[in-house]
Amino acid sequence: MARRPFIAGNWKLNLGPKDATALAEGLRQQLPKLDDVTVAVFPTALSVTGVISALQGAPIGVGLQEITAAPTGAFTGTNSAQLGRQAGCEYCLVGHSERRQLFGETDSGVAKKLLAAIEGGLLPILCIGETLEQRKAGRADAVVHSQLAGGLARLQPDQVAAVTVAYEPVWAIGTGETATPQQAQDIHASIRAWLRSNVGSVADDIRIQYGGSVKPANAAELLGQPDIDGALVGGASLTADSFAAIVQAGSDSL
Repeated sequence: MARRPFIAGNWKLNLGPKDATALAEGLRQQLPKLDDVTVAVFPTALSVTGVISALQGAPIGVGLQEITAAPTGAFTGTNSAQLGRQAGCEYCLVGHSERRQLFGETDSGVAKKLLAAIEGGLLPILCIGETLEQRKAGRADAVVHSQLAGGLARLQPDQVAAVTVAYEPVWAIGTGETATPQQAQDIHASIRAWLRSNVGSVADDIRIQYGGSVKPANAAELLGQPDIDGALVGGASLTADSFAAIVQAGSDSL
C-alpha cells in the first residue's frame, strides 16, 4: 500500500498574525478537500492561534516550528508540546537545520525534543541533512544515518511509527539549489534502508519528506520518486497558489 504523501509548509520567521491568518484562509479556499494527501503548515508561534482558528474544520493541520524538551516551567521564550497541543497544534518540527546551525542544536537535544513531542501529543517531523562540504567529502549517507541514530535514540519502536523524517540537504535550503530527483531518491533510499535495519518493518510506513527549494516547477519530479513521500516546503509555502500546486503534485504522485 502506498504511503500517503505529506506536504508541510514551514513559514519560518515570516507572516505576523494578520498575514498568516490571511494565508490560512486562502489555503482553506484552495484546498477544501484532501482525500489522499496530508497537509500541515507551521506558522510562527505568534501566529499559531489565528491560523488554527482560520483552518477550523479544514483538512489542514497546524504545527509548531520549535519546542523545548520540558512540558512547562522557567524556560523563557520557548514552546512546549503540551502547550502547543492545548493551543490546537497537531505537529511540530524537530532538529531543523537552521536550529542545528544557528542555535547549536545537537543530536542529543533533538532526541529529547522528539520524545517530548510524542509524549506531549504532537506528531514530530525529524529534520536531517548534510552540508555541502559533507556531501563533497562523500559523507552524506554517514551524516544522515548519524542524525537518525541520535534523534531516534530515546524512542521505543512503537513511538518511531509516529515520526515523519524530512531530509533537507543544507546546501539546498533557501539557496535556489535543489538536489536532482535521482540524488534525492538515492539518499531517501539510504534513509529507508537504515530505518529497516534499525527500527524494523515500521520503516516501510514512515514517510520521508524532501526539503530544499521545493517549488511547483520541480515538485512533480521529486514527489514521483519511490522513496520520497512528501515535501517540507519553505519559501513556496508563503503563497496559497504555489503551496496548493505542490499539494496537487503530491496527489498526482500516487
